[in-house]
Amino acid sequence: MERAREHAIDGEPDSPVQPPAAAGSALELMVHGVGGTTPEEMLNDPRTVRITGDATAAVFRRADDTDAEERPGDHSGGPVREAYVWCNLTSGNGARALWLLLLPFMVVNLAHWMRPAAHGRGRAVRLYGLLVRLAGLTLTVLLVAAACEVALDLAAWQCAGTRACVRNHSWLGFLSPDRPDAGWWSQPGRRLALACLVPAALTTLLWYLSHRTWSEYESQQPMARAAEHDDETDGTGLGRPGFWYGRRLVARLRAAHTAAGFLTVAAAVGSSAARYDRARGGSAVLETLGELLNATLVVGGAVVLWVVCRRGRSENRIDHGRDRTLVRRLPLGSVALLALTLVYAGWSRPRWHSTGRLPGDATFGGLTLVQGLLVMALGVVARALYRTNTQVPGPGGATGSALDTRTAMRGFAGPAVAMLACALGGVMSGGVSQRVADWLDGTRHSIPGPPVLLTWQASAIPPLLLVLLALTGWLARRTWQLRRRETIAVEREYLGAAKDSARTRRIASTRAMAALTDRAPLMVGVISAVTLLLGACALAGAFATGDAPSEAARGANGFVHGAAETAQALGSWLIGLGFILFVTWGRRAYKDPAARRTIGILWDVGTFWPRAAHPFAPPCYAERAVPDLTWRMATWTRATGGRLVLSGHSQGSVLAAAAAWQLKPSVRKRVALLTYGSPLERLYGRWFPAHFGPAALASLHREVACWRNLYRRTDPIGGPVRLPGDCGPEVDHEPLKDPLAYGRTERQPLPAPVLGHSDYQADPAFADERELLLARLLPEVPGQRPREDAQGV
Repeated sequence: MERAREHAIDGEPDSPVQPPAAAGSALELMVHGVGGTTPEEMLNDPRTVRITGDATAAVFRRADDTDAEERPGDHSGGPVREAYVWCNLTSGNGARALWLLLLPFMVVNLAHWMRPAAHGRGRAVRLYGLLVRLAGLTLTVLLVAAACEVALDLAAWQCAGTRACVRNHSWLGFLSPDRPDAGWWSQPGRRLALACLVPAALTTLLWYLSHRTWSEYESQQPMARAAEHDDETDGTGLGRPGFWYGRRLVARLRAAHTAAGFLTVAAAVGSSAARYDRARGGSAVLETLGELLNATLVVGGAVVLWVVCRRGRSENRIDHGRDRTLVRRLPLGSVALLALTLVYAGWSRPRWHSTGRLPGDATFGGLTLVQGLLVMALGVVARALYRTNTQVPGPGGATGSALDTRTAMRGFAGPAVAMLACALGGVMSGGVSQRVADWLDGTRHSIPGPPVLLTWQASAIPPLLLVLLALTGWLARRTWQLRRRETIAVEREYLGAAKDSARTRRIASTRAMAALTDRAPLMVGVISAVTLLLGACALAGAFATGDAPSEAARGANGFVHGAAETAQALGSWLIGLGFILFVTWGRRAYKDPAARRTIGILWDVGTFWPRAAHPFAPPCYAERAVPDLTWRMATWTRATGGRLVLSGHSQGSVLAAAAAWQLKPSVRKRVALLTYGSPLERLYGRWFPAHFGPAALASLHREVACWRNLYRRTDPIGGPVRLPGDCGPEVDHEPLKDPLAYGRTERQPLPAPVLGHSDYQADPAFADERELLLARLLPEVPGQRPREDAQGV
């Protein structure tokens, strides 16, 4: 990439207003979509120059356009084109492949933003957010508990305390109490104290990643301006000044989750020692110390819950609060308590011997029960919000109370996704525990193995896969039926062309496959409901029998016993295979740029939203991209008074809409919006109705100068905006033809490709619509007064 020089752009809103040197100049600011692209491809020129930004995200121009403001006459035939390239925010170096481990945290964070639209229901909205944050906290505890299960229970307690297991793993020999030269570390409490370094290191790593990614991605401050709405439940929340700056909230949650991790480790280490001391023959002094430590753990847990229950910020302003005392002392206090617990557990107890399992069943069972209750409570709140206060726009921009039938799963999307996050956490925890247990013990049954509940949960995977297989078959049948209907539609659409059955089937199949996106709510709903049911059955079975499914079914009907054995064996194999594939994919992505780019595309969708429910989720790239776009648009309109078309493809259209909402109203009225292949309504409007629902998109249409949306029936991601009334046809262009030509023509002598989600700019309609938008903008806007603009753009 050639970067001959960098062009400085004055981005200070308080700087003196420059005379409009290029009054009437036009700018097209393009924002790419998922997966990213190069500035050369976006600008269709091999010579591009970075005019502002850095290696992570920047604005580029053609080399010939770097001084376009000084030569307005040279661009009378079209707008100056700029490309905002942000792909490195999500698909950069290989270390980001490790973000796969944070997948459950990312999913539960998405559930926070999926609440139904609510107006005047502030308490219900806050309760919804509280329930999601509590579900996120259980995921942190679950991850650390899984690490404790592997390091403390399976390795230090079971294997190191069993002669047969130590014989096959000599690296654990110094921990074994059965050797003649048993050393200082052979006592169970000391083994646990040493092994706890693994989950403690994991907790420290999560804290470090959250802190570092905040500094690199989300520390960019939005432009200061006054709030347009005071109601925190208003449907245009993306326009609040502090929406894209969650420093205080993330810092508070990071402190709470870090403390929860260390407290979980302390409880895992100290509970066994305290249980031994309470038994007959234990030391009274140690028993008292154990009780004091347990009481302190309860107090620490209560403080963590209090911090998580408090939201801790306001979006109506840029919140610069840091809560330094809380953010520093809460994690340090939990580390100090962990250190005291290690001293207590490591105290000499010569008659203490490790037998059976650590009390993991109660821990994992309690977490599973709490997660299920939280998901059900979340469903009740979400349904109440959906049924009572869903606002849809009416004629003339007015809003009325009615159910928005386009909302995914009738308001249950958030609870369903939260259930999937908990299931992912359970599968990952069970997979790690099962694989480590098999590695340490194989099939010799020399150690008890992981908690019984994890075995029951693994046994639930085969029935879930059967349901998924049936659902896939039903979707395949519906897709086949839709392809038959689309075949007739394609033949009518290209009525004058020579008939080509293979060509027709390909176009119809592409349209039918693209329509599968609209079936996603059904799939998520069914999988979530079945997962909740199977999880409840697994929890009940584990606590009622205390044995693995095959043992619990012994003596039952032969078919039942065989099914239980098959489910247990197949589930254990599948969960282990899934874990291996997961690790392999992460390892491949670390080395393979193409695989790393694929993971980056996943994060393009999953990490658009701020970390409001879980601080260990992957970082929010929009907290960098949205301020970047806002500053660029504000400084352009301020410096030139010219016309500006904000052009966004795919995910770029979502960033464009979010940036437009962040502009000052007077500037927003001077911006035209051109979206293509846009998921604004099809995905974001349905799944995130509180922020991209009909009322929000209708308000965006009223507040920008003009808006035009292009889409194709073959596009699996983009779709119409579907604004009601006269706004709909004004915004949505009729579906673009894809392919542009059915067969060979004078203009298309070679077969035209089916473009689907890509190359919208290749369609002649794109340039036509851009010119119409420019024509609708005012050709010249007077410069603003310095003091007015200084109040925030």
